[in-house]
Amino acid sequence: MEKEEAKKRIQELTKELEKANYEYYVLDNPTLSDAEFDRLMEELIHLEEEFPDYKFKNSPSQRVGGQVASSFKKIPHKRLMLSLGDIFNEDEIRHFDETVRATLGRQPDYMGEMKIDGLGMSLIYDHGELQYCVTRGDGQMGEDVTQNVITIRSIPLHVKETRPFEVRGEVYMPKASFDRLNAEREAKGEPLFANARNAAAGSIRQLDSSIAASRGLEAYWYYLVNAEELGIHEHSEALRFLDELGFRTNKERRILHNADELIAYTEEYAEKRPNLGYDIDGIVFKVDNIRDYAVLGYTAKTPKWAIAYKFPPSEVQTKLLDIFLTVGRTGRITPNAVLSPVRVQGSTVQRATLNNEDFIKEKGLMIGDIVSLRKAADVIPEVVRPIVERRTGEEKPFVMPTVCPDCGEPLTKVQGLHYCLNEKCPSRRIEGIIHYASRDAMDIDGMGPAIVEELFNEGFITDIPSLYHVMDHVEEIKALDGWSDKSMNALLDAIQASKSKSLERLLFGLGIKEIGLKTARTLCQHWKHIHDFFDLTIEDYMKVPDLGPVSSKSLFDFFHNEENIEMIHHLELEGVNLAYLGQDTVDVNSYFYQKTVVLTGTLEKYSREEMTEILIGIGAKVSGSVSKKTDVVIAGPGAGSKLEKAKALGVLVIDEEEALSHLNKIGS
Repeated sequence: MEKEEAKKRIQELTKELEKANYEYYVLDNPTLSDAEFDRLMEELIHLEEEFPDYKFKNSPSQRVGGQVASSFKKIPHKRLMLSLGDIFNEDEIRHFDETVRATLGRQPDYMGEMKIDGLGMSLIYDHGELQYCVTRGDGQMGEDVTQNVITIRSIPLHVKETRPFEVRGEVYMPKASFDRLNAEREAKGEPLFANARNAAAGSIRQLDSSIAASRGLEAYWYYLVNAEELGIHEHSEALRFLDELGFRTNKERRILHNADELIAYTEEYAEKRPNLGYDIDGIVFKVDNIRDYAVLGYTAKTPKWAIAYKFPPSEVQTKLLDIFLTVGRTGRITPNAVLSPVRVQGSTVQRATLNNEDFIKEKGLMIGDIVSLRKAADVIPEVVRPIVERRTGEEKPFVMPTVCPDCGEPLTKVQGLHYCLNEKCPSRRIEGIIHYASRDAMDIDGMGPAIVEELFNEGFITDIPSLYHVMDHVEEIKALDGWSDKSMNALLDAIQASKSKSLERLLFGLGIKEIGLKTARTLCQHWKHIHDFFDLTIEDYMKVPDLGPVSSKSLFDFFHNEENIEMIHHLELEGVNLAYLGQDTVDVNSYFYQKTVVLTGTLEKYSREEMTEILIGIGAKVSGSVSKKTDVVIAGPGAGSKLEKAKALGVLVIDEEEALSHLNKIGS
């Protein structure tokens, strides 16, 4: 084939394949058979290989994946990619409407839209061509994931609009794709994804784009960022414009005229939610007139012209098949429910913790019961109650065992909780190693629960110090299913990196009863080396703020136990750092110095854990509850009972923006 003929044919094939993608994935009205589509794609790929100079940057052949990246490049957002504030009930919907009306001096129209439970994404176009795709990231900086996102065939690679524009939306995994993916992983013995959102996020962050292409991802686009620059002044008009350009927008949207209609819309879709082909966790309301956005304004991280209504936890019914026990690192015994698999708010649930024997008795649960199940805080599966009227008489009461399910030693009951006191119990040892390797402790990436259990059962690790001898078993471990040179080397690097962690991480990782990361850090600000702890008395520990008699005795007992001293000696021989590497001094002039701070709601710039570390690092005390001793509450969207209590007690409440302004003054 001559060059000019090949060039023309590549152009024809590109146009025909893009039209077929649009008809199939956006209009759901294909005019081309799968076999014909595949034949045309094969022809295009063949011509591009033979005439690479004529291959378009955004060729349809890119959608099959196959490119492998070493990492994702960071890209700053030209306009901040803001989050939305959350509301949770009818009163808050009316308050949002009242605030908007008071600011504008009139009743606006709103657009109601599905709040897709996926991964926020931004697409940048110029000269009629997709330039790149970037994740939300922290709102200011995202990651370039173009090679993975363009495998979603509904996304237009070329559009008729030649002016530059940015469109934002949500990449998600449809319920059918999620179920298929987990079925495939289960058949291969691979860990299942907890929910469709995690599966979508994990797929987009695959370095091999062929993996993303195989996952069946989809996307909806809901916001034209620079609409006014294109002469568009209503959000509803902007969505119609995106429809005309070939973008996939959600047709469940609706113009709403007042608070009553907003509330009715949420009620309607609370009922329709289970029958949608994708997961939603709420409804988004946006003022339709874009000119009003400047009048209504923004907070540091959220627009005041839009809000997200979050659905209350939904309850489903399933069967309680059995109750089994697990043993924690402290020896605590926890009953767990085995449930008939049931889908709850985006994920399939088969297990749920039952906390303790008294919890089971108080709920009146029996094995064989039909139970009501929900997700506490939209995350943790929780058995709410038995459906007593559905009992058949075949249900059996649960009897708490008197011996450990793993080692067979007698259990001891203390303050309503059962414990296995055998420190040699295999389950306790496994849980102790898992805790030591966890993110907040020594952060050994790749040494998660499944890997620890596998290596322990194979005899390659037996206790915490043995982690540093994994390199002695490299070839044996690689012979196990699922291991490769790459995964083995990554694990060895993480084990080596753990040796340089600061003492507070080690102290927390050792699993001393009553000692969390916050307390460990406080201790290390008093005593800088682990050897210092060997000579301390209970009275010495009691002098540390917030350290009571129980935790002080726990520390004393741990550091006067010969086996623990020997373990620390072995860690020292392996080259594990035993010294505190944090700051020795704090800025006593900082706003938060020695103040008791409570965090509540959703923080945007930092997670609660990150903000807690920052505040403690500058000398603040971070508490989990509000009291008269609280100096300041930092409240984000979704703040609930803690915020109400703070207001009732007259405690100072600030938002994250004000907190950050105080933090930014440190050292200045």
